[in-house]
Amino acid sequence: MGNYHKEGCWWASVYNDRPDITNKFALPAKIELHDATLRDGEQTPGVVFSPDDKLRIAEKLDEIGVERIEAGMPAVSADDYKAIKAICKRRLKAKIFAFSRAVQEDIDKAADCGVDGVVIEVPIGYPKLRYQFKWTWENVLEKSVDCINYARRNKLYALYFPYDTTRAREEDLTALIKGLMKNAPPDAVGLVDTMGCALPESIQYLVRKLKSLTGGLPVEVHTHNDFGLGVATELAGAMAGADVLHCCLNGLGERTGNAATEELVVALKILLAAGNDYKLDKLVGACRLVEKLSGVALAANKPVAGSRNYTRESGIGVDLVVKNPLAMFAVDPRVFGREGDIVLGKKSGKASIEYWLNKKGRQATEEAVGKILEEVKQKGMKKKDILTEGEFDAIVRNYL
Repeated sequence: MGNYHKEGCWWASVYNDRPDITNKFALPAKIELHDATLRDGEQTPGVVFSPDDKLRIAEKLDEIGVERIEAGMPAVSADDYKAIKAICKRRLKAKIFAFSRAVQEDIDKAADCGVDGVVIEVPIGYPKLRYQFKWTWENVLEKSVDCINYARRNKLYALYFPYDTTRAREEDLTALIKGLMKNAPPDAVGLVDTMGCALPESIQYLVRKLKSLTGGLPVEVHTHNDFGLGVATELAGAMAGADVLHCCLNGLGERTGNAATEELVVALKILLAAGNDYKLDKLVGACRLVEKLSGVALAANKPVAGSRNYTRESGIGVDLVVKNPLAMFAVDPRVFGREGDIVLGKKSGKASIEYWLNKKGRQATEEAVGKILEEVKQKGMKKKDILTEGEFDAIVRNYL
């Protein structure tokens, strides 16, 4: 038995463990998560985290076991600077990174905060160079060299972050990285799908290309979700050998957001058996905290933390939701500190009515169960929603 099944915890697809599939993987010995909720997540329109908010979120991420936290961009504001410094002083297990433009002043502020590393951003996507900056790849290289060398002289881990990588002309990207390796090799190179427009296979191609161009430097994948592929492209990157995956809790981020941290945690542990010691029971609490502090409500069917993703209305198999959850779900909700939920509405069956009657210590004849069910269905159709417990009680009183 492979990792697809852990009794009482999860039961994923056995085909995930087929050798003809896993032999195609090039998973590194260790994959890390780099959570950017405090920077990229805060770039969600309308979201503002106070320094105290950021510290609380960082502590939750550390409880989960996320290896790296991008605490913000110290050059943005005094509050950001204050928050990053406070997080560094907390001495969390996670490494703390700051986001930086390719200017020495930003590096100085990051170093003063006490971070372990910096994410040094420069544009390389051709639409960015052509229409926004009016630059060539030579301009980008020139602006990058001194900054990378300066960061490393200041004993900061230098992640080079050429954003919009997936829309770069291949000749520009190749020339930039070759020039960088000759004049200012960073500690790692980011593959940034800023517009979320690359297929998983494209990400895999670029991971291999960057590994080849840099002689095997760590490659970090940062993708967005514009085509609904954020998590898929991150996982594809890992399968091609990417060492670090970037993410945000609840999938926060600009436009459609980033790959969701909680989804990557579960996928790495269960689908890829990456071996990371993440605390799955800490995920929901972190997601709910970010939902509260950001003011961005989670979709009810959001994976991991959505309020109804372990809810069953259909009458088929309702008893298994509680008795044997793995017959109904890939992951037992108890892994996340949750319970399966049976609700009543248009799609209910007799088993649902009997479940709710037993839950309330009531018994009914088969005829009464049938009548209660019919009224529940009618109420659900009229209401276009599930019934509340009070509404169910009112119906039951008519027959018992």
